[in-house]
Amino acid sequence: MEHVGQVAAGTPPALAWLLPIVPAVSAGLLLIFGRRLGQRAAIAAIAAMAFSAVLGTIIFVWLLAQPEGGRVLVHEVATWLPVGDLQVSWAVLVDPLSTVMVLLVTWVGLGIHVYSVGYMHGDERYPQFFAYLNLFAASMLILVLGESFLVLFVGWELVGLCSYLLIGFWFENRSYASAAKKAFVVNRVGDVGFMIAMFVIFGAFGTLSFPDVLAEPGAVIGGSLAVAVGLLLFAGATGKSAQIPLFVWLPDAMAGPTPVSALIHAATMVTAGVYLLARTSPIFALIPHIGLFVAWVGAATALLAALIACAQVDLKRILAYSTVSQLGYMFIGVGVGAQVAGVFHLLTHGFFKALLFLAAGSVMHALANETDVWRMGGLRKAMPITFATSLVGWLAISGIPPLSGFFSKEEVLIAALDTPGAQGIWLIGTVVAGITAFYMSRWFFLIFLGEPRAADLHPHESPPTMTIPLVLLAVGAAFAGLLNVSPAAFLRFWNPEHGFLHAWLEPSVALFSGEAPLVAHGAAMLAVLGAGALGIAVAWALYLRGDLAVRRDRAAARAAAAGPYRLAYEKFYVDELYQGAIERPGRMLAEAFAFFDRAGIDGAVNGIARATGGMGSLGRRLQTGFVRTYALAILAGAAIVVAILLLGTVA
Repeated sequence: MEHVGQVAAGTPPALAWLLPIVPAVSAGLLLIFGRRLGQRAAIAAIAAMAFSAVLGTIIFVWLLAQPEGGRVLVHEVATWLPVGDLQVSWAVLVDPLSTVMVLLVTWVGLGIHVYSVGYMHGDERYPQFFAYLNLFAASMLILVLGESFLVLFVGWELVGLCSYLLIGFWFENRSYASAAKKAFVVNRVGDVGFMIAMFVIFGAFGTLSFPDVLAEPGAVIGGSLAVAVGLLLFAGATGKSAQIPLFVWLPDAMAGPTPVSALIHAATMVTAGVYLLARTSPIFALIPHIGLFVAWVGAATALLAALIACAQVDLKRILAYSTVSQLGYMFIGVGVGAQVAGVFHLLTHGFFKALLFLAAGSVMHALANETDVWRMGGLRKAMPITFATSLVGWLAISGIPPLSGFFSKEEVLIAALDTPGAQGIWLIGTVVAGITAFYMSRWFFLIFLGEPRAADLHPHESPPTMTIPLVLLAVGAAFAGLLNVSPAAFLRFWNPEHGFLHAWLEPSVALFSGEAPLVAHGAAMLAVLGAGALGIAVAWALYLRGDLAVRRDRAAARAAAAGPYRLAYEKFYVDELYQGAIERPGRMLAEAFAFFDRAGIDGAVNGIARATGGMGSLGRRLQTGFVRTYALAILAGAAIVVAILLLGTVA
């Protein structure tokens, strides 16, 4: 991390603390007064998000005008924990990485807010929904702006809370409530690793401030300690960003309202792990072999999730596994040390994945919440705007030039190819690119092309509050790739090292692998493009030619019979594995403890109580309340005493 300066009063970064505060305050007000506002609650929520988006843009533009050495600034808002040597401040870190994340969270979040006006119209908890959305955005802004691990962790836990509230927003449905609990519990597993990492970092550095820890981490930690910190941070990242083995919560997260799915999958929670690894890249630069391990986990996750997506029939579940797979690409980028490539794909993915999820919501809105892609088809005529914008999202995620996904995915794979020991990762990534193009083409073809396959459904285009965000996100999905393309080189050949984003992020991240110009890897680029084209061609042959009813029946038969398709359809039985290895033994252990608690601890306590009660019952019989009984007892006692005395005299 380059030289860190203090924010000057009167400059836009001095207002950066308002970025999360305004949405958070609006969330609190909506929770208190939302019922009185009714449908107008959306206006307050959108206004708060718009404020943060505009302010974030102003800060970004101001920072852009500063010299390269003056773009890392800290603004201390207040002292949080003044405990002896432990001095933790509420402080914001304004630098190129945090401002890029702010723009993604606020502008994509704003589009999702506007979309939600139409999608959630008529819901009985309409104001509460917008309050949760604003709290979610505020939490993510705390996370990306935090100047220390501890402030970041506050946002980290808050986004976990918000995901629980929003995934289970329709908690009357038991499966939705279970999905929310699953997300919450699985993320806690990763959070334990993150917490231990903070303990180790504080023990070694005596501080949790990013500028202090990341300036020269090699001077304090190294060897096994650096490995431990890296693995613990990675454990935290796998939870939030849904990598093996903690990816199982994300596909179920689509149980919530579709705008929530878009916000989680595109701009907030799942990006937190990638952001954490990019932010702490100076530590991973000390241990590149651990970074390579991170990249291999990302590659394995990308492949596994892509294979599962090929066999799913729920239009949102396909997109959910697509998110898991694309996050794998981001982990490949940050793992091999190409931090810019990983963040670049995070940004482009934010646009086209938000677009695809909102398009899915538009389709569900038009088809009475139908989600089975086999019951759709032919929607291009009834929903022209949703069709056109989905076309952009499909081509972007498939890596078709010149849309954004092409540039970011190619940069990740080229970085892997250029890293010693990562050529296998490049090969897996290339295969996954072809699989991605296949299952997303299947998604697009079955929904929008061909003939309608459900006579009982009468589709219609969504209202402008839903279609306008689709159009704006489509523009972002189409042109976001230009963020890392040199205008002078665009018409000749792309060189990521000369792109804007590469130069912009360099002060905030530590690059520890080569990022060779794409022109030196033309054959590799063509291989990835060829894999994508092949995937689209196969999907076209399978789903746009022949009798789809026959193919649907065959797919159902393969899903019911043993074989590779069944494995993918059943998600490789990963959930069942967790149930057998963790959930059931855990439940049995809990039941055993409960039995011990009832029979042992409660039994002992209750036994003493019963014994005391029995003794009291016996003693109670001596207190009858009748004078004649007491007189008789006195007489009997006196007789006994006299008898004892007489016996003593005789003796």
